[in-house]
Amino acid sequence: MHNVLKVAIAAGLLAAPQAARAQQPTEPVKAEIFAELPQAVGNITFTPDKRVIFSHHPFFAPDIRVAELNPDRKSFKPFPDASWNTPRRGTDRYLDSVLGLRGDENGIIWMMDMGQRTPLTPKLVGWDSKRNRLHRIYYIPAPASLPESQHNDFVVDLKNRKFYIADEGIGPGGDGSKAALVVVDMDTGGARRVLQGHATTKPEDRPITVEGKDLTVPGKDGKPAVIKVGADGIAADKEFRWLYYAPLSGTSVYRLRIADLIDERLSDAELGGKVERYAAKPNNGGFSLDAKGNLYLTEVEARAVGVIPAEGRQYRRFAVHEALHWPDGVSYSPDGFMYVSAAQLAQAALFNDSKGSNKAPYYIFRFKPLAPGRIGH
Repeated sequence: MHNVLKVAIAAGLLAAPQAARAQQPTEPVKAEIFAELPQAVGNITFTPDKRVIFSHHPFFAPDIRVAELNPDRKSFKPFPDASWNTPRRGTDRYLDSVLGLRGDENGIIWMMDMGQRTPLTPKLVGWDSKRNRLHRIYYIPAPASLPESQHNDFVVDLKNRKFYIADEGIGPGGDGSKAALVVVDMDTGGARRVLQGHATTKPEDRPITVEGKDLTVPGKDGKPAVIKVGADGIAADKEFRWLYYAPLSGTSVYRLRIADLIDERLSDAELGGKVERYAAKPNNGGFSLDAKGNLYLTEVEARAVGVIPAEGRQYRRFAVHEALHWPDGVSYSPDGFMYVSAAQLAQAALFNDSKGSNKAPYYIFRFKPLAPGRIGH
């Protein structure tokens, strides 16, 4: 793979969508601008006392990997502190490259460090926001991680004591064909890779098209290479019976019973045979599932967040805004709103013949969902 493509993809780039053009039974709501920031926001999560925590999108190689929004909604401070956002020799106790993050009901902020800038072994870092101290680190070494791994979105399952991670398979040298899910046990720390290269985790052969232009970077032969991304959006229902996931580049959402996913007696082939196709979708980024089973997902090409209602399972656009360029993560806050970022990746110079149009301010938006969700997810 060409070095430029390696850099772009290793930087943590994607969470985008293309359109499954469904009829719109109701008009979308207009999302509200909640915050204006000087750097591109990736994913957003929350503490139980409504503090807003977010990743700066790693595509832009930010100095501050994870931040907390200040009350003015226009500035930030490093989270959990400056030290954890500063690379240091002789230790991996810092955040290297973070996009995915989730808060849980106990106030632990979980940060998925892809480890691609230094590089480091990928790890999940849990910070106790109530006691302001490190809770635990879970490492994800080989064979659960590959050189091509790009661990992005994930689910925190306190009921079954597991994490479920979507590996897009577009780390250095990756083309998405080795995308997979990874299961991490909270008690033992063991990590297990499943469904690698399965039809439900690897990307379909479809471009990401923004404003009529396919998203490409220079390939190793000098010609434009269309980017395709594997497993990205991932969410669980409130009872933790089902795990929903999808490749970013693809037309379908899939689901799998969590009881089957965590059953280590099942072979990968047996597990793959238990996956169900759930619904049609556009190329999508982040997922969030509310308490009534409505699935929200970002739709970059339309500057929108869509929803697949539990009733009928027909995708429609739900929240829109003309400045919602490249919506990435979507998550629920204890204030009753869903929040979504707009990273402006498609406007970056890499995708536009070295002529970028991305610029501050970068926005965080919010909108009211159909039903309450789960904090930080």
